[in-house]
Amino acid sequence: MGLFILRRSGVMIITALCLTFIVFVMTNLYPNLEKLAKTEGNFRMSDEAVASWLNKNGYGQPMAVKYGQWLGVMPGWTLETKDGVTGRCMTGTVSAEEAAAAPKYCGILQGDWGYSTRFKTDVGEIIETRLGNTAYLMMWVLILMVPSALIVGVLAGMREGSATDRSLSTLSIMTTATPEYVSGVIFIAVFASSTVGLKWFKGTATAAMEDPTFENFFLPVLTIALYGMGYIARMTRASMTEVMTAQYIRTARLKGVSFPNIVIKHALRNALIAPFTVIMLQFPWLLNGVVIVESLFNYKGFGWALVEAASNNDIELLLAVSVVSVVVVLVTQLISDIGYVFLNPRIRIS
Repeated sequence: MGLFILRRSGVMIITALCLTFIVFVMTNLYPNLEKLAKTEGNFRMSDEAVASWLNKNGYGQPMAVKYGQWLGVMPGWTLETKDGVTGRCMTGTVSAEEAAAAPKYCGILQGDWGYSTRFKTDVGEIIETRLGNTAYLMMWVLILMVPSALIVGVLAGMREGSATDRSLSTLSIMTTATPEYVSGVIFIAVFASSTVGLKWFKGTATAAMEDPTFENFFLPVLTIALYGMGYIARMTRASMTEVMTAQYIRTARLKGVSFPNIVIKHALRNALIAPFTVIMLQFPWLLNGVVIVESLFNYKGFGWALVEAASNNDIELLLAVSVVSVVVVLVTQLISDIGYVFLNPRIRIS
């Protein structure tokens, strides 16, 4: 197991480097840099003024050099001016003595995420705040979604073709087929709007960022949970149906083992193998796929930060969001593989 994790970690690092380099190249294409220069300077800037601004701010270097500096494996750029020295690892213009004392490496590996041109603050602070908001939302979504989906899937798969199976399967299909922006609007109109008369939820998701309560936080949680619950329930139902027709289940029935014991002690563990992988895949989806829900309920989380970074050409923030997303995807895949082995000991690690 240790060797397996070590090998997978090496592959994860290589994959992360490749993906982040692709994102870095795409965000640092000249049209994006030109737009950034004109946004920070003047939209009437000439091509020469744009090139001068890019050179003064370190964007005029070769792509590989800029990536190495952003990553933190190459020394940050410096530029001597008549007023002093500026550079990637310095704040503003400093004297030559202060420049000599400044750190030479200041990238992602050193914990320096850069400066947000949209929010005018350190990117690390933005990521910490917005990721914390989304993590809290994800926690309650998983608490509601996963147990509900597993219960629905197991109940439907226990007796294939029964009325319970057909009813729960139909419900699962309906929840999965309904997009979040549709169900969210319906919930707001029915349960949070005074027009209909059922204003059960009086709070707003914006207030939930500071003081989450049932009234201001349940609707966005329910909107996301219902959409993901149907898919997990369908996978659990299919897996449970397959397990219940296995030979060892028939043998247990012939031996007189009670049906509840067959389900709990024999079928459930094997039936959870496929849904476990699906559940782990929900983490990347919840991290970046809640953009619509966060925008709908004005909940300023990680997805909201992604939209703001993309719409305002905030390169440093967009790169930071990409790094976090890549890491979450790769780590959840590793956990999924490890959990797969524990759930099914017959799987050999070669």
